[in-house]
Amino acid sequence: MKALPKPLAGVFFDLDGTLVDSARDMHDALAALCGEQGLAVPPFDMVRETVSRGARAVLGCAVGDDPKRVDAALPRFLDLYVATGMVHTRAFEGLDQVLADIEARGVRWGVVSNKAGALVALVLARLGYQDRVAAVVGGDTLAQRKPDPAPVLHACALAGVEPGRCVYVGDDPRDIVAGRAAGLYTIAAGWGYLDGADPRDWQPDAVTYDPGQLSLLLEQA
Repeated sequence: MKALPKPLAGVFFDLDGTLVDSARDMHDALAALCGEQGLAVPPFDMVRETVSRGARAVLGCAVGDDPKRVDAALPRFLDLYVATGMVHTRAFEGLDQVLADIEARGVRWGVVSNKAGALVALVLARLGYQDRVAAVVGGDTLAQRKPDPAPVLHACALAGVEPGRCVYVGDDPRDIVAGRAAGLYTIAAGWGYLDGADPRDWQPDAVTYDPGQLSLLLEQA
């Protein structure tokens, strides 16, 4: 395991399931799609676990694993997701304070998500983060997506920080793989969706089970 970078220069977050809890809006969009297509609405808890794997995984809860069916339903699902206004999406409790503490130290922070960049921007604007974030990388910003390290490295470049002095926080194994390959200290967000997994199995440099633990860890960097 790597040592915490000192002094800390940047903290980067995955979006859904790490920085923000967006599962209710995703489920509402899926329920609306199911209503249009005459499908049974999957239970919220089932959908919540899949959100970190993206819109296609969420859709799979309703339409099954056939990629053609998923791809056919995806544009309408995304329209319905935007139509929710993301009214239920919010930062996980305690993370606003984490961000404030990071900023008070002069440490830059950013978001690296596999969600489409336009949707990431909508979420950040909804929460009032758009003028505070130093780097935003969506799933369509580059040709590569996580678990490739390129998006994480790109975020570091946008923020003007060295990867070796940064931390990446995520709730999916792709986050840990990407962050590690990019040379960042990796932290698994144990409060996230996790998809039924034990985040320790991903071999991150640390696991924090609530934002308070994350804050205490970052104070040591």
